[in-house]
Amino acid sequence: MYENNATLRRRDLLIKLSRLLFEDKLISHIDRIAVQMFPKRSDSSTRCCIYKSRAIIKYRTMAILGFSIEDEYDELMPLSKYAQMALEREKVEFPILTVIDEACSSCVKANYVVTNVCRGCFARPCMMNCPKKAISMHDGQAKIDPAKCVNCGLCMKACPYHAVIYVPVPCEESCPVGAITKDELGLEKIDYSKCIYCGKCTRECPFGAIMEKSQIIDVIKQLKSNKKVIAIVAPAVVGQFPAEFEKIVSAIKQAGFADVVEAAIGADITAVKETAEFKERIAHGSEFMTTSCCPAYTEAVKKHVPELEKFVSATHTPMHYIAEIVRKKYRDAIAVFIGPCVAKRKEAIENPYMDYVLTFEELGALFVAKGIEVGQCDQASIENPAQRIGRMFPVSGGVTCAIKETLGTDNGFNPVLIDGLSKQSVKTLKTYAKGACPGNFVEVMSCEGGCVAGPGVLSNPKIAAVKVKNLTK
Repeated sequence: MYENNATLRRRDLLIKLSRLLFEDKLISHIDRIAVQMFPKRSDSSTRCCIYKSRAIIKYRTMAILGFSIEDEYDELMPLSKYAQMALEREKVEFPILTVIDEACSSCVKANYVVTNVCRGCFARPCMMNCPKKAISMHDGQAKIDPAKCVNCGLCMKACPYHAVIYVPVPCEESCPVGAITKDELGLEKIDYSKCIYCGKCTRECPFGAIMEKSQIIDVIKQLKSNKKVIAIVAPAVVGQFPAEFEKIVSAIKQAGFADVVEAAIGADITAVKETAEFKERIAHGSEFMTTSCCPAYTEAVKKHVPELEKFVSATHTPMHYIAEIVRKKYRDAIAVFIGPCVAKRKEAIENPYMDYVLTFEELGALFVAKGIEVGQCDQASIENPAQRIGRMFPVSGGVTCAIKETLGTDNGFNPVLIDGLSKQSVKTLKTYAKGACPGNFVEVMSCEGGCVAGPGVLSNPKIAAVKVKNLTK
């Protein structure tokens, strides 16, 4: 995972809006943000002009306020009005992603493009082998008609000069289930009947045109109220900040949370229940069982591999179990899950025990807005720490290790790992459903490397994985 300007801009806006709300200046100052970032006669714009840059800032801000850009009905409505509506909002609503049409641009309409390396050769194998006659010669060079091209790639394979190249559309390329496509205007649209909320598109778009609808305003509003707000923190948090876990807990409490609970406690429960379920299924002749803790994966099964559904564990996710525990202990409190995942937002909307979800990126924005230096915080202990098996879950292979440890030796356990959902791995899962599974237990992680590589993380996944593994020793 690499840093980029789109990520930095999003984080900057998260911090700006958080700080304004903590200072009770959100409504009075929000309309000036875009002008302050791109003042008149500024040469800092990366777009055609400062006015387009300002417009995109407006729409990014709308997404952080928790609104869908697609639902805008009045372009003249100021951000202060949206801010007021956000503060009056009682609950978050679907969908959880939004596309900023003003920012979506410059991606090709066809994936295969002829470069100026083309020599206009006499053989013309690109034309001869194109099944749709989409290639013609103009001014001594081959040209591809996007309206006819079906992206088969035969022209690229046939060209002796390698003059035809494949140009990906990053968001479409990253989507494992084909949920993103261009409309008649060439702008990307998300088909929520296909979307699995993995969040890969938000990370891969070079223009930052696909964003989550943030819940940070909702959470800060609760933190500023008289209500008790409980943070349920995913174990991957230990890899996100340059500090020990106990200092991160202290920082979260300084941000205003009444208590911090490990989501890994829910993972402990998931491991025990999933182990018992695995033993029972295999004993009754089931070919194999897959994990159920990744909501993006289970959503993919429902929408794209329904034939696999009977093999998916019926055990709930760690978030479900820990939220149930928190709700019993703090009946009138606000429960906020903090993790690396976009799909958790969708899961939380459907879970009666969970109120809001923040990403690690948003948690970092809260720290900066409040002036909290995590590394300088005192250490704070957690009342009921999780076991090591629950803390394994955020790294690929961790769920398998947890089940294996719970099963014990001589158990006939034969695990398989699907490390990241992609177009190819979805096809692989379909073959498993047809009887080609090489094992009897399949762990599936939407993000390659595990939750530590989720779209809402702050740090390098490999470094984060090492810190998580150190926490389980």
